[in-house]
Amino acid sequence: MDSKGPSSTSNSQSGREVEASVLEKAAAMLKDCKERWNEQGLETRLNDALGFNNLIWSIFKSEISKGTTPIPVEIRQNLLQLSDFIDKRSEEIKKAPSADKMDILININLNIASGLKGVPSD
Repeated sequence: MDSKGPSSTSNSQSGREVEASVLEKAAAMLKDCKERWNEQGLETRLNDALGFNNLIWSIFKSEISKGTTPIPVEIRQNLLQLSDFIDKRSEEIKKAPSADKMDILININLNIASGLKGVPSD
């Protein structure tokens, strides 16, 4: 993360700020699905939220896998494992939708975003 991926899109924000912002947006989309689970249009909202989240994590995974980021090896390995977990959880949600399954994805994104911004998570 914080390489030349999504972080190079803004001159006014640092790479970490952009990455944190994108993770927060994905978390908000996922949270919206959870909070409006029984409302009409869930399938579309859920597909959009999971698709956006998976896109973000695919980009992170690609950048981390290159090994050109300044992130220590152990943290890179942990982030790659986390990315794999997110892929698996997303597939579980698609196959058997459940609002309760959303929490872990929301929390991961918010915690990583907090870390990128240097803010302790709750």
